Amino acid sequence: MNFLAHLHLAHLADSSLSGNLLADFVRGNPEQDYPPAVVDGIHMHRRIDVMTDNLPQVKEAREWFRPETRRVAPITLDVMWDHFLSRHWAQISPDIALPEFVRYAHTQVNTILPQAPETLYRAQRASVVRALA
Repeated sequence: MNFLAHLHLAHLADSSLSGNLLADFVRGNPEQDYPPAVVDGIHMHRRIDVMTDNLPQVKEAREWFRPETRRVAPITLDVMWDHFLSRHWAQISPDIALPEFVRYAHTQVNTILPQAPETLYRAQRASVVRALA
């Protein structure tokens, strides 16, 4: 759910922003449903998630949550990572202002929306993704 971080990393890696955003909404093998560049972006997103989820610092951060709320820890931490990224954007990515990057990301992601799963549309209507508009 850390949309901004995945879009930023995709941009830095010259990967599909659409694929990196779609990855949280696509289950299984995406190869039959999306073009190769988008599939590569989906796979990049999944690799990043596996890598970061296994970092000792992330595992420790999950332990900050009480046992009864620990199952939402990954999503909550993802939102926090995006918050900190947006707050410190100018230091992390001085080559492009955050509003300009968001406009750029929005134009890239719009190209795949007609093929996107319904869950992405629901997230967009719930304003989770609309913040990137």
